Amino acid sequence: MNDSWSARTRAILAGRPDAGDGNPANVPLVPASALGLEYSREVGTPTWAAFEEAVGTLEGGTATAYASGMATVTAVLDLLPAGATIAVPRYSYAGTRSVLDHAQQQGKLTVRRIDPTDTDAWIAAAGEVDVLWLESPANPTLDVTDLDAVLTAAASAERTPLTVVDNTFATPLGQQPLGMGADVVVHSVTKFIGGHSDLLLGVAVTARDDLSASLREARTRTGATPGALEAWLALRGLRTLGVRFAAASTTASLLAGRLAEHPAVVRVRYPAAGAMVSFDLADGDAAERLCANLTLIHNATSLGGVESTLERRAHLPGDSHVPAGLLRLSVGLEDPEDLWRDLAGALDG
Repeated sequence: MNDSWSARTRAILAGRPDAGDGNPANVPLVPASALGLEYSREVGTPTWAAFEEAVGTLEGGTATAYASGMATVTAVLDLLPAGATIAVPRYSYAGTRSVLDHAQQQGKLTVRRIDPTDTDAWIAAAGEVDVLWLESPANPTLDVTDLDAVLTAAASAERTPLTVVDNTFATPLGQQPLGMGADVVVHSVTKFIGGHSDLLLGVAVTARDDLSASLREARTRTGATPGALEAWLALRGLRTLGVRFAAASTTASLLAGRLAEHPAVVRVRYPAAGAMVSFDLADGDAAERLCANLTLIHNATSLGGVESTLERRAHLPGDSHVPAGLLRLSVGLEDPEDLWRDLAGALDG
């Protein structure tokens, strides 16, 4: 693989069989529980390996795939000793916070919550905690953390914490946290990498050999292995990530600008890149009315697919701390003007 090629090109080429000798252009779906004398739960399959090679190439490390994003989160947390202290964004993926809350209730971890944009608080925490769990842009607010500053502080701390970055929203095309100094990057492959709302999968990537070995051991021990079809679909989805992410980002920027000018919108959060937009209406009732009045955009909890989805997170268990009028919009590949007509009609209705 030529390192000078762009990420978009490498996403298309990585993980393919060697050309020639009658090899297929793509790694086939391998639904095998055993490969010779080896058990696939322990050694993986060619389909897993191809997907992991492709994601690892984009993120700059060694990737380990799991059955879901939540399985990935759990595997990374399995690296921590009992009693560890972990700092996590106040606004972040609800599934991650749920796992951390459960671990804290059992006395296994101590959790410290920090505003995603409070750089000074994160830098201070870098010298005080065992783990920094970063998520930027944050889910669902799209607040941005200064990853460079925080990861630099962590690297120079007297007791260096483990640093983990959830890169689901930015994708490997938007940022590569390992290159900034992060120890582990995690993705819900279910979202943008898969891209078609048809699979559950997660992946962790690290440039450290010791962490890579531990992450694979955790997968083997817990049986959190990816399905053959899911891994194959995820690799196929990754091939088009470049064009999908570029098109959706262009539309997201257009919609964010128009939403900011609409009198019913109190605030727009858009980090200048990517396919996610969040915006606030006056209150929860106004947000619920907008959701009910949409006809093209799906009111759904997931994101990152070719179809646009929107959700009011504050009404869900565990997200009551999110601003009541905040709506999270995942922009898909529909015509931008159709999406705007849908949003504008619901805002005016």
